[in-house]
Amino acid sequence: MPSASTTLAPTSTSSAPSKSQLQAGMGAIPHQHGTTFRVWAPHAEAVAVVGPFNDWNNKANRLMHEADGYWAADFPNLPSGTEYKYWLCNDNTELTRNDPYAREVTHSAGNSIVPDPNFDWEDDHFEMPAWNSLVIYELHVGTFNRSNPDEPGTFYDVIEKLPYLQGLGINAVEIMPATEFPGSLSWGYNPSHPFALETAYGGPKAFKELVKQAHRHGIAIILDVVYNHFGPGDLDLWQFDGWAENDGGGIYFYNDWRAETPWGHNRPDYGNPAVRNYIRDNALMWLEDYRVDGLRCDSISHIRNVNGSNGPVGDLPEGWTLMRWVNEEIQARTPWKITIAEDLQGNEYITRPTDQDGQGFATQWDAAFVNIIREALVTPNDTDRSMAAVAEIINTTYNGDAFQRVIYTESHDEVANGKSRVPEEIMPGDAASWYPKKRATLGAAIVFTAPGIPMIFQGQPTLADGHFSDDQPLDWSRHEQMGGLVQLYRDLIRLRRNIDGHTRGLTGQRTEVFHVNDADKIIAFARWADGDGGPNDTTIVLANFADQTREAYTIGLPASGKWTVRFNSDWQGYDQEFGNFESFDAEAQEGEYDGKPWHGTFGLAPYSVLVISQEG
Repeated sequence: MPSASTTLAPTSTSSAPSKSQLQAGMGAIPHQHGTTFRVWAPHAEAVAVVGPFNDWNNKANRLMHEADGYWAADFPNLPSGTEYKYWLCNDNTELTRNDPYAREVTHSAGNSIVPDPNFDWEDDHFEMPAWNSLVIYELHVGTFNRSNPDEPGTFYDVIEKLPYLQGLGINAVEIMPATEFPGSLSWGYNPSHPFALETAYGGPKAFKELVKQAHRHGIAIILDVVYNHFGPGDLDLWQFDGWAENDGGGIYFYNDWRAETPWGHNRPDYGNPAVRNYIRDNALMWLEDYRVDGLRCDSISHIRNVNGSNGPVGDLPEGWTLMRWVNEEIQARTPWKITIAEDLQGNEYITRPTDQDGQGFATQWDAAFVNIIREALVTPNDTDRSMAAVAEIINTTYNGDAFQRVIYTESHDEVANGKSRVPEEIMPGDAASWYPKKRATLGAAIVFTAPGIPMIFQGQPTLADGHFSDDQPLDWSRHEQMGGLVQLYRDLIRLRRNIDGHTRGLTGQRTEVFHVNDADKIIAFARWADGDGGPNDTTIVLANFADQTREAYTIGLPASGKWTVRFNSDWQGYDQEFGNFESFDAEAQEGEYDGKPWHGTFGLAPYSVLVISQEG
């Protein structure tokens, strides 16, 4: 971006801009003495700021041309709250466009608004939880909690439920895209204004208030951002300054075969320096100005490859280097903030450090985990479940790091697009019956004990059924109806975060699947953090994927002493239909079993999980 010192002589105006007050940055930058406006429009012959304040007169507030296609001016009489647009002239064609960097708009097809940078963060000194202790809750603002049943939920409505999330043990909330989109109902993956918060959700101040209040509840905010395409609707970026080739999108987009995406011909031009800056500036804005604690980047595979594959056909090297650069910038400025890639191609280079030829994301969604575990849960016949596949995916890591993957059985993608919630997939139309409850909670227990950063989707602890839709609000009456299952999730999260000090292994790097019984559909694996593990560290997970009770099931144990059952998913306190089959603590018996020097015997209910650790 050019510096203010490169400004040229202004076009004749009736409201003379100030050269001396020009601020660095893009878009509308309010300051003590006025507002600087700067826009990139390399094919424009003249640019002005217009709006109700000057009766849309394009001669009143003209911008001055800077180097490299940038235009800028500072006006003392256009403060925060002013509605505006840019007027651009290209070869006698006059265009009126919203500001690409607009941080607030009246609505997606309305006007840009000069932002108010003032916000009282008060005593916000939030410390991001260690990544190996993160538990993520993914939510959609419009449906998560609606105070008005006829309107989408807002950021303030999310704030109302922060005590619930805190009580559940959640310490990170991932918010589906919340930037301005057409209308008021959307998943959010059709961004019209990438820098502006959705008006129907409450806009920028409401979002800052959500971040502040989440931090007060010990909860990090991770925002989903979309850089693989923009739009397609209400998109003023399209042919922004009037120039285009091949009837393409103009200066912000590829104008050839590289523009093609599953969402239209609207892929940003990752090789253009101004577009690269645009995306970098967007990522840093959320992390610095809005104080969010991480970004989840949508469909990274479609940034690095036209087809969203591992290439080499269709590779976009400039897309790869763009996201690597963004990650390097984030790591240099806010290294404690997390970046999550949705790549879904099992490519470990996505989370490999940038100095090792990687893209530098902290972690990535693991499509293989959800596919294999969901298949094991929803397959009707026990004989068809593959314990070898389950064992292999539990043992999987990227680059040898247990926390370079996010694991889940439900996400916005996995409960829609022709798919349903896990209980609904297990028994369509009867999702609250015994089989769906038992197998869905079996899956949850695996998510919270396997290596990875666990994530759940809104409504999952209350056994939400059906499928996700942006016009169907979450049914909070189920919170009371399914209170026992909510307690099950609460207990699993306590174990995963080692809140009681008995299961440090679940936060550790080391995993061994040491027992795989494909005939009886039972597996056991160990997690530990330090050295060879030990009391209150080594944690054993014993899982039964079959509809058969095992009254005395023997597995190997790595050490002598008392092994205590910390969690039994069959406890009747979780659900009255559960069998309450008791599984007692065991004193390790000497004798090799499963390659271990000791062994123990435990009771194991159908479709149930035990979490066991050694007494201190």
